Amino acid sequence: MANFNLRKAEPKDVADILRLIKELARYEEMEDQVKLTEKDLLEDGFGDHPFYHCVVAEVPTEHQKAEGYSVIGFAMYYFTYDPWIGKLLYLEDFFVMKEYRGFGIGSEILKKLSETAVKTRCSSMHFIVAESNQASINFYKRRGALDLSLEEGWRLFRIDKQNLLKLSAEE
Repeated sequence: MANFNLRKAEPKDVADILRLIKELARYEEMEDQVKLTEKDLLEDGFGDHPFYHCVVAEVPTEHQKAEGYSVIGFAMYYFTYDPWIGKLLYLEDFFVMKEYRGFGIGSEILKKLSETAVKTRCSSMHFIVAESNQASINFYKRRGALDLSLEEGWRLFRIDKQNLLKLSAEE
């Protein structure tokens, strides 16, 4: 099955994007951490100043599984800036439904993102992969990705909303 289409996400896709985000979270055993709503995705990704961009993969009716989904994969990304190397494309989430893997869809999504990064003069693409997700680690490494946690020893940190509020209120 090589019959699929990649396209820029549209507002009508937010329900499918959220469904795929939840499927990815379920795969990573973190589904309870998904707090976003369709309204959030719509407001944050579409309009004059979107916080994210998204590519979706869809299949024609004849390739849909029993559930009837036509949107079967997505990649959510945004642009950021590194003071050492300049513009970056940051790949936030990337997922293809299990039953559609192995057909080159993920490779084509990554190619599309690479083209976007080159076209916008980004110096690189960054992303995070769960340590337990060996299949994805291998997928990226086969395409030339370096594991910066091993190569450079970087650690990822997060300040949650409660602590952001606390920090912002300090005098």
